Amino acid sequence: MTLRNRFTLISSLSFGIVSIITFAVIYFAYYDSTKISYFEKLKNTALISAIYYLEKDELSVNRHAQIKKEYKSLIRNREVAIYDQNNKVTFGEDFNDPYIKQKHLNAARVNQWVQFMSDDNFYYGIFYPDNQGDFVVFVKSSNASFLSQIFRLSIIMFTVLILGLTAIFILSRYLSKVVYKPVSNVVKHINNVDYKNISQAITTTNTNDEIEELIKSYNKLFGRISENMLLQQNFINYVSHEFKTPLAAISGNLEVFAQKDRTPEEYRKVVKESLENVYEIENILNNLLLMSGLAKLEESHKTVRIDELIWKIYSKLEPKAKEHQSSITIDLQVIKPSLLEYPGNGTLLFLALYNIVENAIKYSSNNSIEINIFEQTEKLHIEVKDHGKGISKEDLNNVTETFFRGKNVNEVKGSGIGLSLSKSIFDHHHISMKIDSEVNKGTKVCLIFNA
Repeated sequence: MTLRNRFTLISSLSFGIVSIITFAVIYFAYYDSTKISYFEKLKNTALISAIYYLEKDELSVNRHAQIKKEYKSLIRNREVAIYDQNNKVTFGEDFNDPYIKQKHLNAARVNQWVQFMSDDNFYYGIFYPDNQGDFVVFVKSSNASFLSQIFRLSIIMFTVLILGLTAIFILSRYLSKVVYKPVSNVVKHINNVDYKNISQAITTTNTNDEIEELIKSYNKLFGRISENMLLQQNFINYVSHEFKTPLAAISGNLEVFAQKDRTPEEYRKVVKESLENVYEIENILNNLLLMSGLAKLEESHKTVRIDELIWKIYSKLEPKAKEHQSSITIDLQVIKPSLLEYPGNGTLLFLALYNIVENAIKYSSNNSIEINIFEQTEKLHIEVKDHGKGISKEDLNNVTETFFRGKNVNEVKGSGIGLSLSKSIFDHHHISMKIDSEVNKGTKVCLIFNA
């Protein structure tokens, strides 16, 4: 069932249920009020009838004439019977109604009044004590007029219900078309999307409702899909470019090397250069594989000592820092040892921190590297500072994107994967990373451990 049909059906059912409940309340309220009104009229008729028949000897001629006139106007559609103490009709008409029974006469004497309905009539009786004796005055009236009113009310309500349901059905169909038009536009747009125009956004409705949220979510989703598709399209070009240099170096060295016999020293030099290029290719592949599987890692983390990771990285990279005529200093200022224990994947955290420190060494321009470990606002902070090339403002916003490299890296080798991989690992471990940098003054990477 489509949303339009569902909206129409629910609207019609809701209107029908509410209308039926409302009409039922109106019907029973009108039924009771009309019945009470009829009984009140019969009560007045019974009282006038009692005065007319039983107070004749005590009223003046003129007053009795007025009562008689009022009595004649009231009993037009009614019948009157006045019962004495022996339950015999002494005044009015002895209509021998089978519905007036002994219990009704006794109830009138005990309660001063009694009322009830039969299939065809209303009945009302009052107890009327007089100097001639104690009497029960009964009045009955046909309920044909009452039933006619109730029937007309039922016809009116039924007609209004049918017309209302028809009107709400037509209105719902029209409104559903208006309301779901943006949804239809979204569906139409999606059906027309192909790989050439997948990033094309849908114009928002500016209505601040769920439809606009849907359109915004669609635009964000397909924007990310478009970025991923662009990344995939550029991936082959990137891999070809990155692999071309080491492969060309390997093949070139081997071709030149094969032209004539070489000394053992020359053999070792070529093998070393070839291995370095092979390791570079392997490192790129490993990083790409790690990035592709990072999102699938389960959060079954163990407690890792961050300071131990830093010292391990120091031992690994200190020789490389010396090659760059640089040095690494570590300043540990943590009073609360428990902050150094962090839940996570030790291998991944080691790799992410390793990449940060390694980048600082590569771009330090032979200056020292500072690693500051401290606590602030009950959280562990790590700052990695270098005093090297720095990153331009234009590149700073894109530096964590995969395959991106700054314009001022010059001859420094790199794949543009390390920093992107580190950020993915930090995000996975709920570690905030902020990069501040200034060209030719250096870069500072700040990590905040939020777990």
